[in-house]
Amino acid sequence: MGKSYPTVSEEYQKAIEKARRKLRALIAEKNCAPLMLRLAWHSAGTFDVQSKTGGPFGTMRHKAEQGHAANNGIDIAVRLLEPLKEQFPILSYADFYQLAGVVAVEVTGGPEVPFHPGRPDKEEPPQEGRLPDATKGCDHLRQVFVKQMGLSDKDIVVLPGGHTLGRCHKERSGFDGPWTSNPLIFDNSYFKELLTGDKEGLLQLPSDKALLEGPVFRPLVEKYAADEDVFFADYAEAHLKLSELGFAEV
Repeated sequence: MGKSYPTVSEEYQKAIEKARRKLRALIAEKNCAPLMLRLAWHSAGTFDVQSKTGGPFGTMRHKAEQGHAANNGIDIAVRLLEPLKEQFPILSYADFYQLAGVVAVEVTGGPEVPFHPGRPDKEEPPQEGRLPDATKGCDHLRQVFVKQMGLSDKDIVVLPGGHTLGRCHKERSGFDGPWTSNPLIFDNSYFKELLTGDKEGLLQLPSDKALLEGPVFRPLVEKYAADEDVFFADYAEAHLKLSELGFAEV
């Protein structure tokens, strides 16, 4: 049985489509796709399957969550989106932030990620420390993605493919540089670079290199490096799951 999504009004659905068009224009104009994808991911990735707290419910609008160490710089995304969000008071922040992530992937040439509206806004930000730590390896990634979020080993490998967009900033994460040579194009080059090994000017975090270890992760990296279509199909599925953690239960 599939998920059962809440029904939204026709007016709400129209606002989503209009917001989608305006987000495309904003993201293209400001070249801020990587930042919007990070906002969407960091909003959703705090979900805890046991306590059913955290997740993609708009709590990133609060200064308390923006202040978490893993969210350095996300206040820029929130500020960029606010004037646009004010044009759509009917939409929840929860939907708006996740829609921005979906549009960010699409406008940079990535796959179309399905989007279902109806997430409510929640007031209580999640506790700090639920997002993945870039300095750690496989066991940590499984702890966060599988045990905490309820995702799969395949999701652990395919989602970092989104790092094809953007770069690390020293003042935000302590790391510096892009993962790929075209950080505003969504393609499978993250996996190709990972298999190539360290390269001058490009970044590979310990959490990236962890994907080359073990009998489960590495074959997926090789598969995605060899076939962009397979990566796109699996990425769209994983992004959809991430964006709906704790929303529209089966």
